Amino acid sequence: MPDNQTIEQLFDGIALDYDRMNHLMSFNADRRWRRVAVHRIADTSEPLQVLDLATGTGDFAIAIAQKLTAGGYVTGIDLSEKMLELGRGKVIVEGLSGRVTLLRGNAEQLPFADNSFDRVSVAFGVRNYEDLNQGLSEACRVLRSGGKLVVLELSYPDNRLLLWCYKLYALKVLPWLGGLISGDRAAYTYLPESILRFPKGAEFMALLRAAGFGHVTEKRLTFGVCRMYVAEK
Repeated sequence: MPDNQTIEQLFDGIALDYDRMNHLMSFNADRRWRRVAVHRIADTSEPLQVLDLATGTGDFAIAIAQKLTAGGYVTGIDLSEKMLELGRGKVIVEGLSGRVTLLRGNAEQLPFADNSFDRVSVAFGVRNYEDLNQGLSEACRVLRSGGKLVVLELSYPDNRLLLWCYKLYALKVLPWLGGLISGDRAAYTYLPESILRFPKGAEFMALLRAAGFGHVTEKRLTFGVCRMYVAEK
């Protein structure tokens, strides 16, 4: 995995085009994937305290806050100040300043006490951790007993024909498109390559258990192009 400073610089560099590229790359499926995950997070009438890791421009944090019962609150953290600046603007536009706070921070060194949150979430960011095991352990530490971690992460199909098509799109088309739109072809070469390197399915679920989580489930979305993991503490 790249170091945190490299990741911070990468996302600072593509912040302005990040949302548009997400929607283009996924053919807008990323919006639906987030909705599916939000239902697993905001699944009670109790006012929940939620921590959204690698919150980026805040789309996931905002979607969660909009579904929480009154009194619920979302704290988002991210390495990239440029991404956070955009997210804070969205929070104001959505009228959620009293329900969402976005802070600069490192998911592998969380500035929160043990057992601080009812839910922890991370969408499309866990594969960018410098130390994945440390990041998962930190998520478990700050989660209260009975709480849940919900992870959305890009992945790739198991079917060999679909995988061939996916690799053609991810490794050839996306770098060209990302370079054309953002001017940073290197960033959009790294991102799809990081998806192919990242542990998926049973391998990632084993890492969650090793980090201290109990019951762990996986749901494949869009033929496995995205996977949702839910881990209970």
